[in-house]
Amino acid sequence: METADPLIPTPYVVRDAWRETHDVVSLVLEPRDEAALAPCAPGQFNMLWAFGVGEVPISVSGIATAGREVTHTIREAGNATRALCAAEPGDVIGVRGPFGHGWPLERARGRDVVVMAGGIGMAPLKPVLEHLESYREDFGRVTLLYGTRTADDILFRSDLETWRSRFHLDVEVTVDTATRGWASNVGAVTQLVPRAVFTPANTEAFICGPEIMMRFCIQLLRERGVPTESIHLSMERNMKCAIGLCGHCQWGRDFVCRDGPVFALDHVESRLLVRER
Repeated sequence: METADPLIPTPYVVRDAWRETHDVVSLVLEPRDEAALAPCAPGQFNMLWAFGVGEVPISVSGIATAGREVTHTIREAGNATRALCAAEPGDVIGVRGPFGHGWPLERARGRDVVVMAGGIGMAPLKPVLEHLESYREDFGRVTLLYGTRTADDILFRSDLETWRSRFHLDVEVTVDTATRGWASNVGAVTQLVPRAVFTPANTEAFICGPEIMMRFCIQLLRERGVPTESIHLSMERNMKCAIGLCGHCQWGRDFVCRDGPVFALDHVESRLLVRER
């Protein structure tokens, strides 16, 4: 099978599409021709091209164990993402990638794992959870702490229910604002950290969400005793070229597209303390 050039958009066909929430859509893509992207790793991203509209970086939210399909979960936030979210089965999208560094899953083998997600930050962490469940015996206790604005904003509901029902993962979901029918946690996802069960000195933590949420999660995990080098976060920046040339996503001495999007906390901690303007 021919491997596509990651710098040239490769035609992919939308095999399936469904709406996760009012502004989030998941697309299952497969290569139209023989050429296909190299296999993606959890935490990496692809550049998706809505022809005639624009190109945007989108994290991989599903990796086929057999076949060549890849899933992306996209939130409508501009012209390009709006066009992608409107795609239907049979439509063609340009894809190039994969890019960036993913989650250090090998480092987590034999250890407890805490996964913390906020909003759309659940998308790049879904392949992590699928990997942890597929190789469950290789890891210690696995905990998912997930927060959204309301119950209507929860992503991957059926997956969450499956993970919880199998008792393989400890799953806790919270919402900022409770609506009628919601009978579970209410409040920020950080409120779930103090009662989560894990062994701090033997834990790897993976975090993705709004930066303010990640800062508070980091603080609470460190207060629990999780080592700085065991905390990893996925950053979002305005990525354009995906190879560290254009400079749009420069963050300190790194380019998020090339050196991230997943970073170890001990590598970037000082930057998280810089006040935003």
